[in-house]
Amino acid sequence: MEQDERGKGHRLFLMASPLQGHMTPLLHLADILFSKGFSITIVHTVFNSPNPSSYPHLDFHAIPDGLSQAEASTLDAVKLTDLLNARCRQPLKDFLAGERVPCFISDASLHFTQPVCHELKLPRLVLRTGSPSSTLVFASFPLLRQKGYLPVQESRLEEPVPDLPPLKVKDLPEFPSQDPEAFYKLVCRFVEEFKASSGIIWNTFEELESSALTKLHQDLSVPMYPIGPFHKHCLTGSTSSTTLLTPDKSCMSWLDTQERRSVVYVSFGSIAAISEAEFLEIAWGLANSNQPFLWVIRPGLIRGSEWLEPLPDGFLESLGGRGYIVKWAPQEQVLSHPAVGAFWTHNGWNSTLESICEGVPMICMPCFADQKVNAKYASDVWKIGVQLENKLERVEVERTIKKLMVADEGNEIRENALNLKEKASVCLRQGGSSYSFLDSLVSDILSLESSTFKAH
Repeated sequence: MEQDERGKGHRLFLMASPLQGHMTPLLHLADILFSKGFSITIVHTVFNSPNPSSYPHLDFHAIPDGLSQAEASTLDAVKLTDLLNARCRQPLKDFLAGERVPCFISDASLHFTQPVCHELKLPRLVLRTGSPSSTLVFASFPLLRQKGYLPVQESRLEEPVPDLPPLKVKDLPEFPSQDPEAFYKLVCRFVEEFKASSGIIWNTFEELESSALTKLHQDLSVPMYPIGPFHKHCLTGSTSSTTLLTPDKSCMSWLDTQERRSVVYVSFGSIAAISEAEFLEIAWGLANSNQPFLWVIRPGLIRGSEWLEPLPDGFLESLGGRGYIVKWAPQEQVLSHPAVGAFWTHNGWNSTLESICEGVPMICMPCFADQKVNAKYASDVWKIGVQLENKLERVEVERTIKKLMVADEGNEIRENALNLKEKASVCLRQGGSSYSFLDSLVSDILSLESSTFKAH
């Protein structure tokens, strides 16, 4: 991406949600806009704040979030987001009131920013860190409840949802929260605030999700800017990792010793948790598949365990070097390594998009929220993965790995994945869809800024 001077002398304010899966794309977006000449201020909470020294080209401003230590350590991301929406409103208003702010860009989950911007007469663009396909489902929540599909009932899991093909009831987003109603309310609120925004920035590309983008544009009546994949823009800013966890790069040397497309890379993201019994079934399934594997087991992944204690004595040694375990991996580098032949993922949107960009087929094991929709699209719409459909047992794990890595069906899925990788690459080139939408975004930001200062 060439340097663009149009944004020179113009400052943008971006506010991130402090959750890892939200922080990463926002920092990528900051780099993209910086490469367009804009000066960038990242507004963030004290909780999970990014390290400014990793991004010397960006400015950072922390606002008080009012979280107690107990509240900040909750594993309930919905409850945490609700607290931030309630407590950050006044601190943000106080900060913005003293700044010359041409345009404010905020994470969609921080819906409180819309009324703050409205009060201060500032244009607000929304960054939606999930996919348009899953957001279309979120926008349908009231209808789904009215028709009895929500809350999800065990007896109806295999029923199709006629308004949202190819989804079944089991694919509808749920979130494990202390207050089951809280997730529904959060989703409805941020979708409602979309309609008052000046537009939505998406980490996707038109060729991947054109029908969902078209439908959302019709329903929400605001501009859409699908300018992704964010991480594949040739950026002039930071080369630092955007992860809040430190990757163990020793796994790259191990990958260098493995055969082409032979390794199953396993990572369930930064929030998901599994039981000890599930952990052991995964371990034995991987071992019995006879495929080399690189497995990310972050502390906290296994409920009730610090790290690898549940593994049987001598398990790793018995594999003869065929398995490699790290607490966190440099995922983009891993997925682009020629030895990696499949990605067993929880289907968070960042991971799904990174896999698409490298043409790596997926084994889909979604846990909650939009992951279920992403997994369904990967397996049934884009046909670039297989779902672990049945109970998580070692025999099922072994069968699914072999289906993707050895069977004929895997060849077709791999071909689909490589075709989609090419589309993800083409869209960023001059004349490509994301290239053009980014050009429009820059022009529209500058016109929003002009109208803001005229109004003042």
